Amino acid sequence: MATIKITEEEEPTKTRRPSYISQQLRKDGSMTFKSGQHPHNAFAVLNELRQNHALCDIVLEVETMKFHAHKVVLASCSPYFKAMFTHGFHECNKRTVELKDVHPCIFSTLIEFMYTSEINISDRNVLELLPKAVMYQMEDVTQSCCKYLEHELDPSNCIGISVYAKTHGLKSLHEKAREFICRRFNEVSQTEEFMNLNLMQLVALIKHDKLNVWCESEVYNACIRWVKHDEGTRKQCFERLLGQGHIRCEHLTPAFLKKQLDKCDILKNSPSCKDFLSRIFQELKLHKSCRTPKRNPISACVIYTAGGYLRQSLVNMECYNPEDDNWHKLSNLPEPRSGLSAATIHGIFYAVGGRNNTSEANTDSDRLDSYNPLKNQWRTLKPMNVPRNRVGVAVLDGYLYAIGGSQGCTQHCSAERYSPDEDKWTYISPMKTKRIGVGCAVVNRLLYAVGGYDGNNRLNSVECYHPENDEWITMAPMNTHRSGAGVTALGNAIYAVGGYDGTSQLNSVEKYSVEKNTWEFVTQMNSRRSALSVDVVGGKLYALGGYDGQDFLASVECYDPQTDCWTIITNMSSGRSGAGVKAVGMEPCRMGMLCSNNNSCAKI
Repeated sequence: MATIKITEEEEPTKTRRPSYISQQLRKDGSMTFKSGQHPHNAFAVLNELRQNHALCDIVLEVETMKFHAHKVVLASCSPYFKAMFTHGFHECNKRTVELKDVHPCIFSTLIEFMYTSEINISDRNVLELLPKAVMYQMEDVTQSCCKYLEHELDPSNCIGISVYAKTHGLKSLHEKAREFICRRFNEVSQTEEFMNLNLMQLVALIKHDKLNVWCESEVYNACIRWVKHDEGTRKQCFERLLGQGHIRCEHLTPAFLKKQLDKCDILKNSPSCKDFLSRIFQELKLHKSCRTPKRNPISACVIYTAGGYLRQSLVNMECYNPEDDNWHKLSNLPEPRSGLSAATIHGIFYAVGGRNNTSEANTDSDRLDSYNPLKNQWRTLKPMNVPRNRVGVAVLDGYLYAIGGSQGCTQHCSAERYSPDEDKWTYISPMKTKRIGVGCAVVNRLLYAVGGYDGNNRLNSVECYHPENDEWITMAPMNTHRSGAGVTALGNAIYAVGGYDGTSQLNSVEKYSVEKNTWEFVTQMNSRRSALSVDVVGGKLYALGGYDGQDFLASVECYDPQTDCWTIITNMSSGRSGAGVKAVGMEPCRMGMLCSNNNSCAKI
């Protein structure tokens, strides 16, 4: 760790503070001056007197060392010493006081700060200095030590600093350390400190709602590593880690659970744990609503938007952070595309299909490109089996599904899914109806295809895909025919926003209850929008861009289900329709954003 010098106020080199910093003319004609240099000069003299043992009225004995000082200075800098010298304790009239439980070097550092307002903090002294600053109630030193430790937080030490802060009642430092642990959980869970947690400490950590994980399997695997670190003692602890919602097993995928049930040594030796996960596995296949909520990661969720159409297909890629209400331009798509859709898997943004409609080309696309926010880079992946313009996209069990769309005059009822691990597309059963401009959403591990256009009619029909049976089932239709609607899931409901009914662009919005298999209208948007994009951030629904029948819209509206109200909140850099939009719990690399849009960026 580097040494940090904390001072009360930083001064420019060779710059002397003025002899006064303010003046005030009084009614009687006199002037009042306030010197900014006076406290500095006065304490400089006091420190000189201390060093020369002049006018000192107290000697503090710390082990074999003696410190000459002035009671009034000690009392002014430390409530501990103020109480000692003013509240009738026997030290009030003594010329010599013995101090215990403090090292002479630490006390020397503290008394230097009292007289000079400067202190040097490093990894060599901070853990001894901090508790003594707390004991002597020296708030400035306490805060400085905490700031130093916050600066030094690292995956290898953050658990220790968190425990230390909690033990010493340092609430702010404890919260910062816990936030760091949540933000960097994957790295922290690989460290020796994590492996040395006791069961109660581990439970307190993994039950935290803010753990920054892409998938609950990351928490499960961290707990398996912890058990195996001392398997003889800890194997009986795994049942408690699984139960009571500490590991949120309902949010594991069936494929992951099956692999654990077949191959995990810990489960083989624990019938109760194996039975518990077997029940979860069976319940997931029944598509029940989860009893435990998904985690709410601490990282800011950022909305990314790629491509779109504004008189031609666009290469634009930008992101919006609702927390600071700012847009940032990012690396362009590898080629212009509109009518594409987007999804995210483990923090990676995927742009799927669409059409390159420019002066140089007019072709439907089978492309799949991924964007890494940490590098601000695009990567071209295995293309789909067929081009799909105005395709519907969703993620289910870690697979990317591409639903419907069109190639030229052919409307697809076909669907396929992509495995990121294998970089491979595989056909699934086709839908019962051809659909372009279809919206897709996933609730309780069921994929819903909503509305669209079959080549003759705008549709209000809805189909639901069951992955276990590889089968599409017809569900209750919407109240309105819609193609090009924005469709997304929020909680256990699906929202169909705007779209085109064959006559006009729509501002109406419908909400589907998966439990009741019914649709109902909610408050309509402020603007009519078709070929818009929607997604959810922080429990609110965002509708971006689209076409209102006359103009391509740049505006973004936000829907709060608690108030059933839409609010226009921001504008994109330009109007557009048919963009690929998805929220990612990861902000783009600041370094990468400075790179040119040539798909190259320094690694971080």
